[in-house]
Amino acid sequence: MLEKLKEYKDRYDFLVNESCKPEVIQDMEKWKKITKEQSDLEEYATLYNEYTKAQNDLKSAEEVLKDTDDSDLIEMAKTEIDENTEKLKVLEDKIKLALLPKDSKDDSKSVIVEIRSGAGGDESSLFGAELFNMYKKYAEKQGWKIEITEYNETEVGGIREAVMILTGKNSYKRLKFESGVHRVQRVPETESQGRVHTSTVTVAVLPQVEEVSFVIEDKDLKINTYRSTGCGGQGVNTTDSAVRLTHLPTGMVVTCQDERSQIKNREKALNILKAKLQDFYEEKAINEHQQERKAQVGTGDRSERIRTYNFPQGRVTDHRIGLSQYNINEFMLGDIDSMLDALFEAEQKIKLESLNKNN
Repeated sequence: MLEKLKEYKDRYDFLVNESCKPEVIQDMEKWKKITKEQSDLEEYATLYNEYTKAQNDLKSAEEVLKDTDDSDLIEMAKTEIDENTEKLKVLEDKIKLALLPKDSKDDSKSVIVEIRSGAGGDESSLFGAELFNMYKKYAEKQGWKIEITEYNETEVGGIREAVMILTGKNSYKRLKFESGVHRVQRVPETESQGRVHTSTVTVAVLPQVEEVSFVIEDKDLKINTYRSTGCGGQGVNTTDSAVRLTHLPTGMVVTCQDERSQIKNREKALNILKAKLQDFYEEKAINEHQQERKAQVGTGDRSERIRTYNFPQGRVTDHRIGLSQYNINEFMLGDIDSMLDALFEAEQKIKLESLNKNN
């Protein structure tokens, strides 16, 4: 285990030196390739350095304990031995997880976030718009690029459906557990008797695919164009630039209207359709072969209720890990990192338990 980690660490050190050479810096493509690999290996180098330091600190403390009669030094050495022994155990688990084959080839890809109103009428559409803004604000905090490809607004200012593409470091990795049914409990503004209503919104999170394992034939596509609606600035409705693609074999429909160019809208819509079809065919293959999904927190099934937003109690509860947080106002403003971290840690725990069971 440590030998493999050292290989990665040595490679990381080599790449750090390479990336500083003038001839490499002047070759932008080569520099990007080197720094990308360097970034991928940084975690391994850090773990190796932390582990070897803890080992050395433990060894030094054991030598002090063996060679001294001073009671204060003995006490300090025992404390260091306990601390570093525990630190090594924690680091061993982290190293095991780091060296596991990456379970998702999609983690580094851009992410498509699709939000649709569910049960609850106007209240569902309003909450859908709030969820859309929550993810948008989170993306802004991360410095990700945001492309809104579809925003179908209701008469009350909510959304029937909305789609955006988020591009940035670990965008899919951070949001991949958000797929499922999000439930809201609160008193709607139109409720005169103060009763709490329950509504739902469905969120789908998909990686943007670059290569697909199937062919989309022209005869399988129905293409419609129409004038864009909603926000878009002056002239948004002057041409039939919006595009609706229907994949006839599956009945899947994708629309895109954020660009003034029909060609660009068609290209974006096709990319989203590819991602949805990839997800569809992978899911179909799993069901046909009765295979279990890879270890995840929840299944990511869009019919699975994953989270409840209870406004009267100021509570957000994720049902997959049983975690409740009482920061709903901040949460809806995009402060969702602590929840995402908890979901990631729960997934890591599942993997580690599975790994230890199989060893």
